[in-house]
Amino acid sequence: MPADLVIDVENKPGALARVAAAISDAGVNMAAATCIGAADHAELHILVPHAEAAKHSLAITGLTVSRERQVAVVEVEDRPGVLADLTRRIADAEVNLDLVYVATGNRMVFGSPDLDALRAALEGA
Repeated sequence: MPADLVIDVENKPGALARVAAAISDAGVNMAAATCIGAADHAELHILVPHAEAAKHSLAITGLTVSRERQVAVVEVEDRPGVLADLTRRIADAEVNLDLVYVATGNRMVFGSPDLDALRAALEGA
């Protein structure tokens, strides 16, 4: 099950490289990353297929996962309107999104407080 892991890092050169090295040392593919940063601090979201191995390797290097959650990952066609269509479908099912980002291979990552309803809305997408 794909997981979104949140790692709080110092916002300085090399922070992402340190996380990426720890994840790759665990033999885990980081399928996506997005970061929200301030002057001295950043919240890094990473998408991994195997959370336990990634968390263990991060802990060994002194990095801590502050939050973890399962997410829905949908393969999408790379063309205008696809995101609009998907999010309209989700909205029509009255599902609130609280996380969205793009992953490798034309995939969209969606998070919701109601993951089951989100997955139901995305069936067949």
